[in-house]
Amino acid sequence: MDHFSKFFIDGAWIEPFSARFMDVIDPATEKPFARIALGSADDVDAAVKAARRAFDAYSQTSVSDRIAFFKRVLDIFKRRQHEIADIVTREMGSPITFSIEAQTATCVAHLEAIMEILGNYNFQEQSGTTLIAKEPIGVVGLITPWNWPINQVICKVLPALAAGCTIVLKPSEVAPLDATIFAEILDEAGLAPGVFNLVNGEGPIVGEAMSSHPDIDMVSFTGSTRAGVRVAKAAADTVKRVTQELGGKSANILLDDVDLSTAVRDGVIACFANSGQSCDAPTRMLVHRSSYAEALDIAEATARGQAVGNPADPATILGPVASEMQFSKIQTLIGKGIEEGATVICGGVGKPDGLDVGYYVRPTIFGHVSNDMAIAREEIFGPVLCILPYDDEEDAIRIANDTPYGLAAYVQSADIQRAREVARKLRAGSVYINYPDWDAVAPFGGYKQSGNGREAGHHSLSEYLEIKAMVGHG
Repeated sequence: MDHFSKFFIDGAWIEPFSARFMDVIDPATEKPFARIALGSADDVDAAVKAARRAFDAYSQTSVSDRIAFFKRVLDIFKRRQHEIADIVTREMGSPITFSIEAQTATCVAHLEAIMEILGNYNFQEQSGTTLIAKEPIGVVGLITPWNWPINQVICKVLPALAAGCTIVLKPSEVAPLDATIFAEILDEAGLAPGVFNLVNGEGPIVGEAMSSHPDIDMVSFTGSTRAGVRVAKAAADTVKRVTQELGGKSANILLDDVDLSTAVRDGVIACFANSGQSCDAPTRMLVHRSSYAEALDIAEATARGQAVGNPADPATILGPVASEMQFSKIQTLIGKGIEEGATVICGGVGKPDGLDVGYYVRPTIFGHVSNDMAIAREEIFGPVLCILPYDDEEDAIRIANDTPYGLAAYVQSADIQRAREVARKLRAGSVYINYPDWDAVAPFGGYKQSGNGREAGHHSLSEYLEIKAMVGHG
């Protein structure tokens, strides 16, 4: 596609200021299949200037006009959904069935949700003699990750536009191509020039320039906690708002009254979904000590049934991880788990048999894990599950909360009231009870080092608004 090596700035596809390019690697073949331009601070500045020029007019558009725009975007997105799914599969290795049914289907749901949220959102309220108005914060910089690439673009762009903000987006350079297609969709849907701008590039260059730019009013970042700290520090000098959705090491508490076979099986499947590359994956399974040996057997049998292979095959459940760097990190942490004395129930270091080419990881389950081990504390971001024993309910809650992260937690119980009581005690932004269906309007974000701010639902819209109190308004 011609646009992959250009940036979308002020309503046009333009050449970068400097001729620096990077190959996009297909993780299933380890070979390049596309090329993107790498931006600079000059490209960011041009995009910010365009967004600033567009802000006054766009921020005054009506709610009805914004909803009509989102309806056009939804129609075009549905038309191009399979094309986007194919791109996501090639750029980050998501199995094609998962790319269609999850990676892009969530985007359709978010588009449908934002129209309803916007139609019912109250942008002002009266409090005594004071009128409290909620106004767009201004120009926002959005930095998105590679693991759910188009979903995370959608989760940031939609509420920002709904709030009346103008945008500079930097998608992950590992999986940037879906964002280019989305820029084409926004353009086709009739978005005014400068309202949305796209600059590809590396975090330390483009991301840093966005975070520190004095004319960007807010940065929303999704990625690792380490990179999130860097974004916050770069943003501090200009006192801009920063929202972050960062790492996780989510506990999955299986209380002692569960149907163990179902709870363990579903927990393994949930952990391994997207090849384990989800920040809210239930990567620490907590099982009552009396059922621990049985749980390990069930988990092993489940893991061996997870088909690893070519992500273009509709039957594939686990594709490769997204990059060579990610593959190496996972291998290092699996090796560290072995060194620390955890038991490899299945999987381990190296690639699955017959898959010598591609960044494929053996689905791995560790037993006899203690919560002070690196594999129980660090985000591995691959198909690796740690199973830990606990003694009683209080012990399970203590272990679950004993982590620097707080993005998500999971509770399984035959007694819904018991599960709810445990959920209340978990320090996490999302708690999933008995493997519920996904909810497009549930706010998503974390406690502690998992970040701040929320995405999805009406909370996402609030993140992009300033509060103005007009005292004496009457």
